Amino acid sequence: MFHFLKGKNKENVLYAPCKGKVVPLSEVPDPTFSEKILGDGFAVIPSEGKIYAPTDGEIAMVFDTLHAITLISSSGTEILIHIGLDTVTLKGAPFTAHVAAGDQVKKGDLLMDVDLDKITGTGLNTVTPVLICNTDDYGKISLKKEGEVSLDEAVLSIS
Repeated sequence: MFHFLKGKNKENVLYAPCKGKVVPLSEVPDPTFSEKILGDGFAVIPSEGKIYAPTDGEIAMVFDTLHAITLISSSGTEILIHIGLDTVTLKGAPFTAHVAAGDQVKKGDLLMDVDLDKITGTGLNTVTPVLICNTDDYGKISLKKEGEVSLDEAVLSIS
């Protein structure tokens, strides 16, 4: 009877993919992210070099240069985790992937180890944008938490 209450009206939540400081995309010093060209979301300035699944889903792609991972959540949200800015230029050197395309993951599963010192040692920024690439499929995307965050804290709501 009330079918309109099902489906996209359900709130989805993304958790922090790493420990660190959550900042709005507007504070990311790269217009591709700060102007939300690839989608809405948030960013984390990581305090340790481990990237975890922010929700349950399937790994869609691990970029050849290992600097980014895309996953599709179990509810259909398309998520891009982009580790650092311009880190594609490092050709995978500071990254060790623990997943591959097609892998099923649960929230909190380890996706990637990252040598943050190697990134900062080259003068690059470690800020890690987390984007909803299919932003237009949702009515509201809201940042739930800013500042220091642990892995079990909800950061973004999507409805």
